[in-house]
Amino acid sequence: MRFAKGHGTGNDFLILPDPDGAIGVPPDLVARLCDRRTGLGADGILRAVRVRAAGDAVPGGTTGPAGAAEWFMDYRNADGGAAEMCGNGIRVFARYLLDHGLAEGPELAVATRAGLRLVRAEPGGDYTVDMGAPAVGGRAAALIGSGRHEGLAVSLGNPHLACVVDRPVAEFDLTAAPGIDHDQFPDGVNVEVVRLLGERHLEMRVHERGSGETMSCGTGAVAAAAAAAVTVGVAANGMGGGGAAREAGPSSGNGQPHLAGAWTVQVPGGTLTVTLTETTSLLTGPAVIVAEGELDRAWLAAQPVATA
Repeated sequence: MRFAKGHGTGNDFLILPDPDGAIGVPPDLVARLCDRRTGLGADGILRAVRVRAAGDAVPGGTTGPAGAAEWFMDYRNADGGAAEMCGNGIRVFARYLLDHGLAEGPELAVATRAGLRLVRAEPGGDYTVDMGAPAVGGRAAALIGSGRHEGLAVSLGNPHLACVVDRPVAEFDLTAAPGIDHDQFPDGVNVEVVRLLGERHLEMRVHERGSGETMSCGTGAVAAAAAAAVTVGVAANGMGGGGAAREAGPSSGNGQPHLAGAWTVQVPGGTLTVTLTETTSLLTGPAVIVAEGELDRAWLAAQPVATA
């Protein structure tokens, strides 16, 4: 089994090339590969499989919208659980495909569990992903350390709870999973703490379901920008309360000019740019391939049987 190791602003992944869907990645194997002491170490795994070979794993099937893509990004969190979308991972995924001549650029379509996503290699070396319109939901709360913090539910295909706070995000303890209302988030949720630093400028940290605290989260950066835009919109309109915030979301088409535009998002692993428009969101940032290699046969033979 060959692999590549890559990262996007410190959010690191193992890429497993599996064009014909032959190897499978059961949860136990994913968890052992992602173990930072006894495995290779990563926040998650990106299995690169052709859409025609991925079968029922591809939403919409091979003849639906996802059929417009040649490759399916089968993303698994470090605990082995499947996830819908990964904004940092898809940039690394696209970089690997383009570097190996497995896709033609500079723009390519990638199928994900959250639907089709377009990725573009930028002239300066960064990659931009069309993440779709953030779906801004209602208010919810998370218990972070000993504090209760209100947040805004935002979906990018995967669920987020972005909590805008008024002190540096470095002060929050995200080593343990925040407490959440499981009735509101039955599949779990990624929790972000977000602080506004200036006009369209924010800092963010995240605890990802299935992976723990990570150095960065691409979908989380978009969710954070959306929550910050709502906060700015509410303040600008002199509104308050959850209902007003819901009405001021960046995907609501309400014409608020300050909600759109490019947001600089600082994460522990670097800087991302999120561009919000009236119809979609774009995520721009680096994609780095660190190394490539092959798993030791004896180590692999000792792991769980590789069935999907």
